[in-house]
Parts: sequence; C-alpha cells; structure tokens
Amino acid sequence: MPGPLEGRLALVTGASRGLGAATAVALARLGADLVISARTIGGLEETDDAIRAAGGRASLVPLDLRDGPSVDRLGPSIGERFGRLDALVANAGVLGPLTPAGHILPDAWAEVIEVNLGAAWRLIRTAAPLLLAAPAGRAVFVTDRRARMPRAYWGAYGASKAGMEYLALAWAEETRNTRLRVNLFDPGPMATRLRLRAMPAEDRSALPAPEEIAPALAALCLPEENRHAALISRAPSPGG
Repeated sequence: MPGPLEGRLALVTGASRGLGAATAVALARLGADLVISARTIGGLEETDDAIRAAGGRASLVPLDLRDGPSVDRLGPSIGERFGRLDALVANAGVLGPLTPAGHILPDAWAEVIEVNLGAAWRLIRTAAPLLLAAPAGRAVFVTDRRARMPRAYWGAYGASKAGMEYLALAWAEETRNTRLRVNLFDPGPMATRLRLRAMPAEDRSALPAPEEIAPALAALCLPEENRHAALISRAPSPGG
C-alpha cells in the first residue's frame, strides 16, 4: 500500500547522523523520495543504506552550509532534476563554543551564525519557489529551547537559534494564505553527538534516541498536516 508521501520529494539537511538521518529514514518509510545533505559523504552513504533498507531511495548532496553559493544553487538543481520539492527539513546545526559572551571569537561566532541562521535564510530563498508550487509544501526548521530560555555560556548558539526561529515564523506569516505550511520543531534533549559535546557528564541512558523523535518531525511533512507557524516542542527535561 503506498505511503502518504508516495510521489513526494523531501530535502533533509544534516542527514549524515542523528536526528537528520533518523528523519530521512522516517520520511522514506512514509513513502517519500529523499534528497539528503551533509558535509560528510561517508555519513550520507550510511543514511542512504538505512533509507534503502526502509524501502526508500535518496539522492546524496555533500554540502557545507557555509558555502553560500552552493546552497543558493540547491533549489534550482533540485527543480531541474526532479521538477518538484514537497518538503524541507532544515535540521543541520552546530553548537559552537560554550563560553562567556565576551570571549566568543569572531571565527566561532561567524560559523554558528552562518550555519544555524544564515543557512536557514539561504534555504528559504532557494527552496521557496518549489515549495510554494507544491500541492502541499511543508517546511520544518529544527530549533532548540535555548532560543527561548537563555543560559550562561550558550550565547552564540542561543542567539543563532532565536534568529532562525524569528526568520522562520516571519516566513510563515508571509505565506499564511498559500498552501505552504512552515513550522518549528524542538526535539528536546536527545542522545546525539551535539548533546554529548554540550553535556559530556550527562547520563545518556535517560535520553531518547533520535529514532524515537524522528516520526513526530516527519509527521509535520504530511500533506494533511495543517499546523502553521507553530512551535512543536517536546517537554524539556530539568537541567537540559
């Protein structure tokens, strides 16, 4: 029996591991074809294997989101090759240094802002024409409660996510009267590499795996999912 996303195409960034990889597999199980992007081709190939095992298929796009011109070409390239794009999952992100605001170095600040905020802007620009033309375009931006709950030493990361949230919600307001639906998804604490860097002493056995969270994210890409300009958030855990 065809899945609800049969014949639809989804782009997932940061798909070489963690939540991005798990979401790509979840979308494949729903019937979607995938374009998966990340910096490392080895990680993308592992995700591709998992997608194939789930009965799906994917096109791999090694891409550094700091390479603005390459991000700008992504939408036109997808349009030329596939003729459509039905869903965007903007998942890729970097933590950056956890350090006092006054100690953040220019290069570190630039990377966090460029990947977490600048790439979201470029993805909107490059994907918007295809998503707006889709019968039920969906865009989901993965965020973090640090955007709304400031914490010492998290200034660069939190600021980048706060900016990304505002940008995504502004786009949602601009497209409210279209078929496109734009949402934010906060997965909460998970057993990921980024979380390990941020909380190395944490008991990871108490954290859910990305595979447990991904179906909820993938569900926001369903054509019948009509939430718009919403923050879909898992309940935060203490001290996370």
